[in-house]
Amino acid sequence: MTVLCLVEGGDGEVADVSLRALTFARQLAGSSGQTVAAAVFGDPDAVPADVLSGYGVGDAYVVVSARLDGYAPQAWARALAGLSAELPATAVVAAGTDRGNEVLAHLGAITGLPLAANCVSAVADGPGRWRLVRHRWAGSLLEDAELESPVAVLTVAPDAVAAESAATPAHTGVHRHEPSLTDADLVVRAAESAEQSAGVSLATARVVVGGGRGVGGPEGFGPLEELAALLGGAVGVSRVVTSEGWRPHKQQVGQTGTRISPELYLACGISGAIQHMAGCLSARHIVAVNTDADAPIIAHADYAVIGDLNQVIPALVTAIRARPK
Repeated sequence: MTVLCLVEGGDGEVADVSLRALTFARQLAGSSGQTVAAAVFGDPDAVPADVLSGYGVGDAYVVVSARLDGYAPQAWARALAGLSAELPATAVVAAGTDRGNEVLAHLGAITGLPLAANCVSAVADGPGRWRLVRHRWAGSLLEDAELESPVAVLTVAPDAVAAESAATPAHTGVHRHEPSLTDADLVVRAAESAEQSAGVSLATARVVVGGGRGVGGPEGFGPLEELAALLGGAVGVSRVVTSEGWRPHKQQVGQTGTRISPELYLACGISGAIQHMAGCLSARHIVAVNTDADAPIIAHADYAVIGDLNQVIPALVTAIRARPK
């Protein structure tokens, strides 16, 4: 018996949110003496077995299908349903990203299993029973819950668990899994990926440079894009920026946008409305740049620069470029 974890990433790397989900899965498996397996979608020759080994994954299953090219949520869920039945898995876990929540919601619909989203912790409490703690109301409330299901389907709140490698690495075996897919499973598929759009995924970026009303307009995002590129990160925005049409909705951070959990969130000209903070409080470090020392985001920031972002950000870009390589 095993706990199956959906792993996001690409090019032989594992997204930080999936490392946290693997840590969660390992803790859940440990509470009932089970093993951890990983489901990976992508290039069979680029499975990050060494990383998975360090997180205690005994077996990695790379999903391979001539019909499956890129992200297709129902097809991914169909593959997970078949794989979890074959193992068999007592639980299926994924990071609580847009993709993780979508795929596991489809998995629940396909299998008739309940989905418990945004879990903070979970322990086995007998056959088909789990005790859960999960985020509700955008993380402002913790809910104690009991789940009764033959297989637990869980997504992990992005900030719930720190990514911690296993005390003893596992010997990870890599296997191919070829799902049986129907035309209906492939009706919905992604037309664009982070790689195709030449950018880092906002949901999995380790660094996010955010811009709000204080940027002043669409032309003011040039320095933020330059800084994000230097740091290997992504650009995020507040809701007002998308409402004004300055940037696309896919870059919005917040309760109605993308929830992020980077190592660093550099928020520039963002006041810090509740809806925005719900999307970024999972960041390990928040640095705010704002002319208003009383802006709500300052109270949540680890560090704050009270100043004009149009002076601060170019100066920061200059300093980074001047570093010895």
